Amino acid sequence: MSEGARWIEQARRDLDDAALLAEHGRHATACFLAQQAAGKALKGVLYAAGADVVLGHSVRTLCGEVTLLDPQVQPRCPDWGALDQFYIPTRYPDALPGGIPAEAYTASQSAGALATAREVLAFADGRASTE
Repeated sequence: MSEGARWIEQARRDLDDAALLAEHGRHATACFLAQQAAGKALKGVLYAAGADVVLGHSVRTLCGEVTLLDPQVQPRCPDWGALDQFYIPTRYPDALPGGIPAEAYTASQSAGALATAREVLAFADGRASTE
């Protein structure tokens, strides 16, 4: 399995796990895993295109790097990058004054995060298959 395919497959697994967590009301962790899945999918695209090392966890930044390969993806970067809001506060109580992540995130938020991550993964699947 190529390096790009490995990253995209892990993204797919993370997204499946996120969906399971959302079904069971674990919306904070589902949102975090959706962000992680999108980031891994974009890293997979970069590896499939020949990158040796891809650093960072920001979906917005990774999308910007992918834009260098495919400028048509640029309009999606703001929406995809919005997943970055789930990177820290979904996990750490001190990121949410007076509450905990497990109680702060909703089904609507996890559904939106999952939908966005699915879109990123669909793009990655299509892009990586052409590399």
